[in-house]
Amino acid sequence: MRVLITGSKGQLGAAFVRHFEASGWDYAAADVDTLDITDVNAVMDAVMPYKPGLIINCAAYNLVDKAETDPGKAFAVNTEGPRNLALAARKLEATLVHFGTDYVFDGAKGEPYTEKDKPNPLNNYGFSKLKGEEHVLQAPGSLVLRLSWVYGRGEQNFMHKLKGWAANPGPLRISADEISVPTYTEDIVTVTLEALKRGLMGTWHLTNTGVCSRYDWAKLALNELGIDKEILPAKMADFSLSARRPGYSAMSNAALSTELGVKIPAWEDSVKEFIKQSDSWTDGQ
Repeated sequence: MRVLITGSKGQLGAAFVRHFEASGWDYAAADVDTLDITDVNAVMDAVMPYKPGLIINCAAYNLVDKAETDPGKAFAVNTEGPRNLALAARKLEATLVHFGTDYVFDGAKGEPYTEKDKPNPLNNYGFSKLKGEEHVLQAPGSLVLRLSWVYGRGEQNFMHKLKGWAANPGPLRISADEISVPTYTEDIVTVTLEALKRGLMGTWHLTNTGVCSRYDWAKLALNELGIDKEILPAKMADFSLSARRPGYSAMSNAALSTELGVKIPAWEDSVKEFIKQSDSWTDGQ
């Protein structure tokens, strides 16, 4: 089966590329410099001749605070882009995989969200992603996998930023009232491919197993890195952020892991595994 990966230079897209390259898959990788998914004509011109049987959309606008001041960009990439890919998938009768976010929820539940819970985003980023999900689900056989706190090889994630912050003098202040689930790109790739193998459709929650705060995550990561740094628990309200964020956006992966018959690694184990990889901090973008 031919596979098209969009957003191939991001940390998740690059993880799929590495897997497909190592496994000898017939794939094509596209990023914004070669395919602007917000342009429906560009999408059709690129996708239709290639005729992929599977489209994996890893392209996303993830600048949560900037989305408050520049909503047009967020909605173009997160809503119109998936709509355009869904149109192409429908024409080709291809399977479309799209990745959503825990920020479609408002955090009021106070316990892990399931696929049955009603979304209620608090910010433009979350709303743009929710509308993108709705477009994707119009394509028959499509698969939406909601993720949270994604990290992997590259610089656009909490793990990379944390290491940089730790190099500065003084203690670190990390929010202890922001709760979700760190989710490793390599686990996302593994579970996504298993879901495709089983023919899953619709919306599912794909996270590592467990729940933690940013503060908990930072403590574990710095300890595993062997960095002796004082970390102080803080509140989200202590930081000047443009976008409202859900205090508790953790999602349960129970439905997906049960459906697939797999045990998705605990977030702690995957953080430790990521840190063991010697090139994890330098490869990718």
